[in-house]
Amino acid sequence: MMRSGNPALSEKAFKEAFPARADEGVMTIEGTVNKTAILFIVLMIGASIGWYQPIETAAPLLWTGLIGGLVLALVTIFKKEWAKFTAPPYAFFEGLFLGAVSMMYASLYEGIVLNAIMLTLGTFAAMLAVYRSGLINVTQRFRLGVVAATGGIMLVYFATWILGFFGINVSLVTGTGLIGIGFSLFIIVIAALNLILDFDLIEQGAANDAPKFFEWYSAFGLLVTLIWLYLEFLRLLAKLQRR
Repeated sequence: MMRSGNPALSEKAFKEAFPARADEGVMTIEGTVNKTAILFIVLMIGASIGWYQPIETAAPLLWTGLIGGLVLALVTIFKKEWAKFTAPPYAFFEGLFLGAVSMMYASLYEGIVLNAIMLTLGTFAAMLAVYRSGLINVTQRFRLGVVAATGGIMLVYFATWILGFFGINVSLVTGTGLIGIGFSLFIIVIAALNLILDFDLIEQGAANDAPKFFEWYSAFGLLVTLIWLYLEFLRLLAKLQRR
């Protein structure tokens, strides 16, 4: 399995993990940027549909986008070479989900969606600048730490979801006190550090001649992180407005 940030990750390791066909071509940073732009446009189309629907249709669109996006994300993760076929519909379904979620938040908190978008884009630009400057060195230890923290957060969210069926509220996740807000800030930091891993994965893939399909997979991974970051900013801003 390819690991971004691994000092032992050589060109040979990339080619052994994902052998490129002679007629396929190899991954480039420019190609990945173009694929990311395509996915972002598809995402915005889906989000526009979700945003401009009547409020009573928000829940069906939300669940359609969530389930469809989850299924396609799992397929893409386990079959990376299918990314060029699965990533665009994933972006569309996630757009439906984000549009519906954003509309629901906007109906409760004025200006929250625009603020969350600006914070997400600002964080993306800041982390890209940090990565390009070399202030953060993506070592294997750094990568494993971020991955471990991300996995822990996902487990907490899963446990919170399960406990919710029994009427148990986990204040660490949903609370508006200092602990709840601090936890949201911690998650945002981890999500932002995942952007560093995404940038490194793209650079490593291009430098080591990963196959062309990896442009789509890298763009997909970057979109996943940005969606997560945007949702966490929405959650944090909602907590702050409820205080």
